[in-house]
Amino acid sequence: MDQRPIGVFDSGLGGLTAVRRLRQLLPEEDIVFLGDTGRVPYGGRSPGTIRRFAEENVSFLLERRVKAAVAACGTISSIAPEKLLGRGIPICGVVEPAVEKALALTEGRVAVIGTEGSIRAGAYERLLKSRSPECRVLARACPLLVPLIEAGHTEPEDPALTKAVKTSLEEIRAFGADTLILGCTHYPLIAGAIRRCLGSGIRLVDAAAEAAEKLTTVLSGRDALARRDRPGELHIWVTGSAGRFAALAGRFLSGPETLCIRHTPPGRLENEE
Repeated sequence: MDQRPIGVFDSGLGGLTAVRRLRQLLPEEDIVFLGDTGRVPYGGRSPGTIRRFAEENVSFLLERRVKAAVAACGTISSIAPEKLLGRGIPICGVVEPAVEKALALTEGRVAVIGTEGSIRAGAYERLLKSRSPECRVLARACPLLVPLIEAGHTEPEDPALTKAVKTSLEEIRAFGADTLILGCTHYPLIAGAIRRCLGSGIRLVDAAAEAAEKLTTVLSGRDALARRDRPGELHIWVTGSAGRFAALAGRFLSGPETLCIRHTPPGRLENEE
């Protein structure tokens, strides 16, 4: 038994999809979430900058004495996986759990969508091909989507979102994928719009949810789950506007929430208390 909290970090709102799944799987766990909303999006940043952000994000959570963490960021998981190792706690990225799930579902054609940085890194493609050489894979960056999601455009019928999804997924639709990895943790928030574009038969793999399930298995195997007679608490830190985050966060968390949101300046994550 380990009563310390679980940490989750992402560049913005998307990581709340991992939080939502963790709260479904482990309702007694306290969770500390860091949303680096002051520096979102990560996708167009240089690899060196991404590695620095990853180091700062992990250090911030370690200072809050988390027992494990989910790197709910496809860009960091693809570009800087080494920053998730050797920190004294288990940290699950999103790439490997998503690939495992996709290969369990696919009939041979897997597509991946993500930020420019994560797709350029090629981590999903390499792992898919190494695990299943015969699998056909198409990966495409979708830079139009994260800014819309962060701005609150998440309803399937939203005209701006519909247009962006259609443009972004044109090659995916022509490819005929039977399984699509949502390689950015923002994308599950627009799963309805994606299904409207690609058809109800497409199998969607939620990378954030798969990472949450992987971490649950790891903690259970270590006998490190919390035991409480109350629901776990959720503490949120953001590097951007706390008010704006609060206005959008509620729609991505299942059930009523009393959110405790605090601000920490970007670039000072490792020092801020």
